[in-house]
Amino acid sequence: MATQHDTIDTAHRAHRGTDMHTGIRWGAAAWAGLVGGIVFMMMEMLLVWLAMGQSPWGPPRMIAAMVMGEGVLPPPATFSAPIMMVAMGIHLLLSVLYGLVLGAIVHRMGKGAALATGAVVGLVVYFVNFHLVAPMMFPWFTQAQNWVSVLSHVAFGFVIAAVYIGSRDRRV
Repeated sequence: MATQHDTIDTAHRAHRGTDMHTGIRWGAAAWAGLVGGIVFMMMEMLLVWLAMGQSPWGPPRMIAAMVMGEGVLPPPATFSAPIMMVAMGIHLLLSVLYGLVLGAIVHRMGKGAALATGAVVGLVVYFVNFHLVAPMMFPWFTQAQNWVSVLSHVAFGFVIAAVYIGSRDRRV
């Protein structure tokens, strides 16, 4: 028999964007994906520039080329607002999708397991995207098969898991 507390708890969870059957906080998962995507892009651009001596605008151009075509690829790898907007639109949409998937995977895990799983999922995303999908559909991404991309993807998954778990564990 449902108590008054159960009814209030159910209403509170529904209000917070929680799927009552799974406990997944979809809004938190989407937000975690956005945060992870922003951290990824900043990290990728900085490491490409500082550690590899390449233009930080190369990675966004590679992403934008997925819909704009290979004509936007470097050289020159200079800043272009339209190219950056297209790149971020694609990248953040994919980041939200990955956030939703990762949120569903880690939502019942403890912090340590969730963070480790996030890092592993980031690594899996790297291998699938750069070693399976890229050679067939976007061959220019094979140029980015390097430690910067691996590290950025691991951090991407880790950040998504950290933001999601932090949001899940926060009591409101």
